[in-house]
Amino acid sequence: MLGENRRMRIKIIPISVLSDNYSYLIIDTESSVAVVVDPADPEAVQAFLEKEGVMLEAIFCTHKHWDHSGGNKGLKRLHNSCRVYGNATDNIPGLTHPLSDKDCVTVGRMTFRALFTPGHTVGHMIYLLDGRAIRAPSSLFSGDLVFLCGCGRMFEGSATTMLSSLDTVGSLSDETLLWPGHEYAEDNLLFAAEVEPRNTARENKYQWVQQQRGQKLCTSPSTIGEEKEYNPFLRIHSVDLHQALGLQQYQDEDWTQFRARVLGELRRLKDVYKGKK
Repeated sequence: MLGENRRMRIKIIPISVLSDNYSYLIIDTESSVAVVVDPADPEAVQAFLEKEGVMLEAIFCTHKHWDHSGGNKGLKRLHNSCRVYGNATDNIPGLTHPLSDKDCVTVGRMTFRALFTPGHTVGHMIYLLDGRAIRAPSSLFSGDLVFLCGCGRMFEGSATTMLSSLDTVGSLSDETLLWPGHEYAEDNLLFAAEVEPRNTARENKYQWVQQQRGQKLCTSPSTIGEEKEYNPFLRIHSVDLHQALGLQQYQDEDWTQFRARVLGELRRLKDVYKGKK
């Protein structure tokens, strides 16, 4: 699958790697420079670089897990001047340029803003490609924070920490395109049906996802606006969801504490529903 703004010539190529991961090659075709997000398989990425005839200038790594960072050093050996970006807290292989929250990086005509979103890991970051300069929707590369209709496990953070990171995503423009780090759409939508069975937006999306996956096609990108309609992890505020989970706000519990408790219960249910996502 290929995302492209034909007028401004910015191309986004999802690269399917390992069993269900996505790396993303993002190209400014006017200057023939590119960045890659989470290059787990360096050979797969290199094949696309050669096919497109572009120079790799930067690697954006969302977090330290090998299925997102495993190709950093291999690509760096092939492209000596390539910069490797990520958060220093996460011990990312080959890191050359540590980033902090809201740092910006420009490659060609593309400007990326790093957002610190801990919870899955202590140093998890997501990357927002600013669409204003290219007259297109912005694109969010969300790693293992947010998937189509899902979110990542809370390996190294509390529900409160993860909620803050999810709120960062929820604050973005509804038109923002979502490019997650895994192909988990079918499982996530089936789980969402368990907690919000009457959500028609979820049912419509599920039908589309089944068609895509039946042809072995990528389900990226979604949009933030779509996700707010059916992704339970971005619907922590929903009264329907609270009722489905059998939860109500305590008298002495503030809204953030309550939402964190809802998130914790929702993630617990997802952990036992499917053991790996």
